[in-house]
Amino acid sequence: MAVPQVTYDDVVAARELLKGVAVQTPVLHSRVLSEAVGGPVHLKCENIQRAGSFKIRGAYVRIARLSDDERARGVVAASAGNHAQGVALGSTLLGAKSTVYMPEGAPLPKVEATRAYGADVVFAGHTVDLALQAAQEHADRTGAVFIHPFDHPDVVAGQGTIGLEVIEQLPEAATIVLPIGGGGLAAGVALAVKSLRPGIRVIGVQAERAAAYPESLAAGHPVMVEPASTMADGIAVGRPGALPFELIHYLVDRVVTVSEESLSRALLLCLERSKLLVEPAGVAGVAALLDQPHAFDPPVVAVVSGGNIDPLLLARVLRHGLAAAGRYLAFRIRLTDRPGALAALLHRLAELGVNVLDVVHERVGSRLHLDEVEVLLQLETRGPRHCDEVLAALRRDGHKLLFS
Repeated sequence: MAVPQVTYDDVVAARELLKGVAVQTPVLHSRVLSEAVGGPVHLKCENIQRAGSFKIRGAYVRIARLSDDERARGVVAASAGNHAQGVALGSTLLGAKSTVYMPEGAPLPKVEATRAYGADVVFAGHTVDLALQAAQEHADRTGAVFIHPFDHPDVVAGQGTIGLEVIEQLPEAATIVLPIGGGGLAAGVALAVKSLRPGIRVIGVQAERAAAYPESLAAGHPVMVEPASTMADGIAVGRPGALPFELIHYLVDRVVTVSEESLSRALLLCLERSKLLVEPAGVAGVAALLDQPHAFDPPVVAVVSGGNIDPLLLARVLRHGLAAAGRYLAFRIRLTDRPGALAALLHRLAELGVNVLDVVHERVGSRLHLDEVEVLLQLETRGPRHCDEVLAALRRDGHKLLFS
């Protein structure tokens, strides 16, 4: 391995800088995940960190180490939201002007929070990578210092302070599972924990719709992929950073991917069972544990990296999570167009113990006969077994169910 640009001593020094700025977030035991894995599972709750995510750690360290002249020129960054808030807050604490480029369509609460922390927000492109390009051009044009979200030694060192806390809080941990976007978090944590405990396993998790690391690791160098739309916007990065990639290549034991369904199930579990409000990117590690619970050696620590979620997205994700968990049904059903037919169907659903969330009654359509109506139903159930029972009962009653 080449001499790294960031060392364990840098992580320790970063922790000193962060005293009084970043809080030591708790490590909470999860009974439901422990039962699934077959051993203790704890959640490292960076969702309750200042500015709502781990990003304040790296951003503050980077800005704090600028010279007075550099801070006087201001800083510029690019982010879908969490790094934006970290840079905005860190800049304000250190007396520097900040400009943040965000992708068009970035979640409104993250945009408003970034402005509230003191940054000027500019929209550029539809992806984090395009926003990064615009931010770099701004730096070249104005002389502002570019604060990269993951590809800088100070940022990696700042994120690595989470690893120091995990080892202190749970010294017996055998596996750490955490999200990967550009790689700053995974690189910093892996460097910190493996310097102290070489045998500990570090597993990175990406959204399968935005997974640059599997291809990059296979190629042996960072490669660009085109991220598809994913609810995990915080880790939707098309190209790994050069510095994080080097550390992850040597120090991270495995990188896995998770689906949108798994992310929504994990978010629902954190909210219901652990009472934690987490954004989709922040639950990637939990999603991996739900997907393959026996693939991780306990005791396990899953880093819950952020909690900044748009309430509108939360509503959609929760419904998605209910469907993925088998607690939500949506289908169309055709009825004879006669008085009382819909009332009879709703009465039957009540007998079957489902909660009707929504009903759309269509009387006219090219697919319907003159004596037919079509009803779109959205139902809440008690779980997968109840779903199967409801569908089987309706089919026994002679109904044809349409799911397309």
